[in-house]
Amino acid sequence: MSPSTRTAQPKRDAAATFFESLATKGHEPLLHHTSGAVRIDLRNGEVVEHWHLTMLNGDVTVSHRNSKADATIAMDKKLFEAITRGTANLTASLLRGLLDVGGDLGLLSVFDRLLPGPKRSQTSFLDRQEQLVG
Repeated sequence: MSPSTRTAQPKRDAAATFFESLATKGHEPLLHHTSGAVRIDLRNGEVVEHWHLTMLNGDVTVSHRNSKADATIAMDKKLFEAITRGTANLTASLLRGLLDVGGDLGLLSVFDRLLPGPKRSQTSFLDRQEQLVG
């Protein structure tokens, strides 16, 4: 097949992929002492995409409800996609004023645990742990 006859594959939505993986997992051990709801509002121009996470002692459900939550986080969708790829950081974005947050800020910290970090920091952390053990 020549390059001109290939059909372009739609770009995978990083936000949807992230939330679908949480929903599929169902139970997240990192959250075993956490209960509450977080609504993430992702702005894409005039459109706002809502994601609602309910956490009950590690059991996580995900929906698109635009309903009241214990904590809310609003940001640009491109920023959130960068966060889910590990190329941006939620806490650093908050400190830079790129997020609008409300409600229980402790749940923001809990939500941050679910997000991937930069690949190099994960690798260097594991390398340091091996050096300490070895």
